[in-house]
Amino acid sequence: MFAVDHAATALLIKRRYATVSILPVLLSVQAVELAWVALNYLGLEHTTTEPVVRSVADLHLAHMPYSHSVSTVFGAALLAWAVLELGLRQWRLGRAVGLGIASHIVLDLLTHAPDIALWPGAGAPKLGLGLYDAAPLAALVVELLYGLICWWIYRGGRGLLALVTLGNLANLSLFTAAVPGPERLLAGHPQMVVTLVTAQILVTLLLTGLLARRGGRSRPRTLAARRAHPAPSCAPSTSGTTLML
Repeated sequence: MFAVDHAATALLIKRRYATVSILPVLLSVQAVELAWVALNYLGLEHTTTEPVVRSVADLHLAHMPYSHSVSTVFGAALLAWAVLELGLRQWRLGRAVGLGIASHIVLDLLTHAPDIALWPGAGAPKLGLGLYDAAPLAALVVELLYGLICWWIYRGGRGLLALVTLGNLANLSLFTAAVPGPERLLAGHPQMVVTLVTAQILVTLLLTGLLARRGGRSRPRTLAARRAHPAPSCAPSTSGTTLML
C-alpha cells in the first residue's frame, strides 16, 4: 500500500485514542517502511526493476526479510506495546503505537506480490495477495477507498480529503501503462525507487500531521447521551437568590 494510505491509517488510530499525540502514531504506521528504506540504503535489503518500468508490477521488492517479515513486524509491535504500556504505564500510547506498527504489514499483505516472508530467512511460502500484479487499477481503487474511509471515520476537513484523494491519484501512472509518468526513469535504478518512496513517506506524514490538527471533529451527541447527561441549564435560578443591580 502506498504512503498516503498508510498515513491515513494513523487517522483511524488517532480517532480511537484521541488523547494520544498524532506524531508517534504517524511514525508507527510507517516504521516498517522507514526500516525498509534504511536497510535498502545499507545494502541489507534489495529492490529490483524490470528493464522497462510501465507500472508498479515492474518494481520488485526482491529481498526484504527483516523489515517486512510477519514475525519481525508483529514482534516489533508487541515489543513497542510492552515497553510503552507495561514498562512506562502509557497504555493508550502503547496500544496506538502497537496497532500502528502491525497495521503496515496487514495492509501490505492485501496488495503486495508474494514477497513477504513469515520470518527472516524463511523460504516458501511467501505471502501477499498480489493485487498490484493481477489488477493494478483495482488496487488503486481499493487504496483510494480505504484512504477515504479513514478520512470519513476521522471526520477530517477538506484539506485531509484533498491529500488522500490527490495523494492516491498522483500514483495513477504507476497503476496503468496507459498513463505515462516518471516511473519509466526508475528502470535499472532501484535506489531511485527507494528515494521516491522515502520522499512520499516524508511528505505524506508531514501533511497528514499538519492537516489532522484541523480535523477530528467530535460526533454529535446522541439523543440517549443527551438524556443521560443533560447539559447544564444557563437560566438563572429564581429561588433563594436576589439579583443585585
